[in-house]
Amino acid sequence: MKLIQSAQEMLLGVGLTVIALSSVAAPEMVFFGGPVITMNSNDQVADALAIEAGRIVAVGDSAEVLALADENTRRIDLKGKPLLPGFVDSHSHANFIGVQAMSANLLPPPDGEGASVASLQRLLREYMSSEPELQRELGWIIGFGYDDSQLAEQRHPTRHDLDAVSTEVPILLIHQSGHLGVANTVGLKVAGIGADTPDPDGGAFRRESDGKGPNGVAEEYAFFRLIFSALAAADEELQDRMLLAGTESMASFGYTTAQEGRASPESMAAMQRVADRGELKIDLVSYPDMLMTEDLSPSRSYENRYRVGGVKLTIDGSPQGKTAWLSLPYHVAPHGKSDDYVGYPAIDVDTVNSSVMRAFDHGWQILVHSNGDAATDALLNALRLAREKHPDVELRPVLIHGQVLRKEQVAALDELDVFPSLFPMHTFYWGDWHRDSVLGPKRAENISPTGWVRERGMMFGSHHDAPVAKPDSMRVLSATVTRTTRSGAVLGADHRVDVMTGLRALTIWPAWQHFEEADKGTLEVGKLADLVVLSDNPLTVDPGDLDELQIRATYKEGHLVYQQDEQ
Repeated sequence: MKLIQSAQEMLLGVGLTVIALSSVAAPEMVFFGGPVITMNSNDQVADALAIEAGRIVAVGDSAEVLALADENTRRIDLKGKPLLPGFVDSHSHANFIGVQAMSANLLPPPDGEGASVASLQRLLREYMSSEPELQRELGWIIGFGYDDSQLAEQRHPTRHDLDAVSTEVPILLIHQSGHLGVANTVGLKVAGIGADTPDPDGGAFRRESDGKGPNGVAEEYAFFRLIFSALAAADEELQDRMLLAGTESMASFGYTTAQEGRASPESMAAMQRVADRGELKIDLVSYPDMLMTEDLSPSRSYENRYRVGGVKLTIDGSPQGKTAWLSLPYHVAPHGKSDDYVGYPAIDVDTVNSSVMRAFDHGWQILVHSNGDAATDALLNALRLAREKHPDVELRPVLIHGQVLRKEQVAALDELDVFPSLFPMHTFYWGDWHRDSVLGPKRAENISPTGWVRERGMMFGSHHDAPVAKPDSMRVLSATVTRTTRSGAVLGADHRVDVMTGLRALTIWPAWQHFEEADKGTLEVGKLADLVVLSDNPLTVDPGDLDELQIRATYKEGHLVYQQDEQ
């Protein structure tokens, strides 16, 4: 049933746009009975929306849209709940969300119970007693989400703490940042790490107090050695299940487009397998690590809901883990480091320059992880060199995170046409930690500086970087609007934005980031029927209650892909 449109727009007295259609067939579905927050350029809120063949065919006044329906049209009464565009993931790691979903939950409150080393040990024992699937298939116990900044002891657990849980089964704990981890003694042994193991470039094994053997904590590329060892036994079937678990989690938070923001050859193979079988319920776009992958064929078109969107480059690490590369020292240096410690790059400057140039030479969109301002200086220099050689190439390069951006760096991003995908969610999860330990009060005020971005009229994306945090879209919105920390303080009041701006950073702006603004991001005639139903209207609730909003349903091209259980 294809709808033939001979539409004209007319403005109602209340400022809504009605699309009046004449057609040979009635629409398949009509949503009515709640505000339709279109996110269009006029910020219009309609009363109803109609769908045919996976696309929107009418938006506007309820009576006129319902008049298009016939006895075969499915009518969905929103019962006062708002309808919005499906959220577009500005940055996360869909594949690793599945690992998080299948691991022991070690997150601190409010997302878990990991508040002390003793609680981590208890949670691991409880997880082991449940005969977890990952242990059976991998031979490892994996726990996800511990955060030293939120533990009562204010330190990382060590191999000795994990040996108290098991000296027979290898254990790996993954830090909430995803940039550090800790293994027990047998886990280090299985991974081939001992007293004589040197630190890799761009990483470090932390040592015992005598400076000899490893204490179990590993940073950056040293940590990647542990995670690769733990997942080495994962067969294709398990890899595929983890990927699907990740995309299902994304759909449950209203995302209809997910991103794998640093794909390996193995995860790319899993994504392709799952797509080939037609098992993806939402769109998935991947960005392979360009230092790990030679054969690349990015595309702007999805096939079975999957495409390779471009490439990923990672320059530095995590500010909360104190591995990000800064221009000025950390406020409180990590244990064992001198007061002038500024973190370190994960790759050298020559690699940054050559990698960015390679992307421009091939016409590939490039996403660049850069947290510290020293890392961003290196990125900006590489982009200037690439722009000199390719002044007219339109790639929409993306800065990922940019936690410690300086104001003049924001101006440079604007001048170089770089899209900033920022991480205001940090203001909630680590705002107090950044203020008191990582950056100090002055620099911490300006993490994820959305205010500076909006001063220049720039678009931005607001992301969750799951599994660093849960892919909780409403927590993302809340943090972007309120910048309230765990302790209730406001961190960087001048960088707060209004709710509509926060919603744009979840919808139309990341759709533009992915070259998909013609199909996604707003509820307008002709666009894909990617929709989300919320428990209440984000435009009218108290901003302090935004994080309490829930996803009631998610639709991908008119198909229900998630529905909240009846309360």
